[in-house]
Amino acid sequence: MSASDETTTTRYTQSEWRTIIHDAERDLPSSFPLYKAPSLGTSDFAKCIDHTLLKLEATREQIDELCEEARQHEFLSVCVRLRWVERAVHNLQGSSVVVACVVGFHEGTYSVSEKVKEASMAVAAGALELDMVINYPLLKQQRYSQVFTDVAAVRNVAPRPVVLKIILETSKLTQVDIVAGCKIAQAANADFVKTSTGFGGQGATEGNVRLMKSVIGPNMKVKASGGVKTVNECVAMMEAGAERIGTSNGVWIMREAQSLLEDFTHAAGDKGRKNSRPADSLTRMFSSS
Repeated sequence: MSASDETTTTRYTQSEWRTIIHDAERDLPSSFPLYKAPSLGTSDFAKCIDHTLLKLEATREQIDELCEEARQHEFLSVCVRLRWVERAVHNLQGSSVVVACVVGFHEGTYSVSEKVKEASMAVAAGALELDMVINYPLLKQQRYSQVFTDVAAVRNVAPRPVVLKIILETSKLTQVDIVAGCKIAQAANADFVKTSTGFGGQGATEGNVRLMKSVIGPNMKVKASGGVKTVNECVAMMEAGAERIGTSNGVWIMREAQSLLEDFTHAAGDKGRKNSRPADSLTRMFSSS
């Protein structure tokens, strides 16, 4: 029996899934905490970024440039399609940057066997993280057992320490759908829930990040992706609860952060406040509270 065959039974019945999801939505808080974003210009800030290039027409030269930028800025990962995983792994040898590969991208409607094959090939090529698109049409139809099987099958062929992120495509979903997607990802032992592909309508929003974080709790993480292009947007997502940012604008974000940090440090020095902590102070300037 293959690994994908072993995942055909679901963890809960359809009725049990509905109860779990109903209870999770009922228990949503009336207010949400403000999380602390890493200080601008620091390694911790850079390590929140997945430097991303997913367009179909991407070239070898662009992938090479993506990897060099990630190495230079010490991003946590580069996120690419399967065809580029091996090249990216080769390019990033000797660095701390890992390679993430998308699975079932971007529609999410590929069969379980196709997703399992793609995930297996990505890991074999050296990917240490997988960003898998959930079958959100089935999720919207409340076919929760099938959605769980889809996610669990990929988790089974890519166990930890491979990091598994489940892309919900929140722009297509209602609040109940988002809650359901989070609970299913949690039950399948995924590591992250992720907002968007960046190819299917509105990307990450602070409201959806807060919602997702409130559902999954402290033992999973949220990745905000889609439309995050500036330091302001990046910090806002982090303060809403995101611990990873997927963006093709990572270099610009880091340059903008460094420029703001230098301006702020200079201004602080002029006012005789050289002993202040400018990176922390500057990050707080973006607080939505």
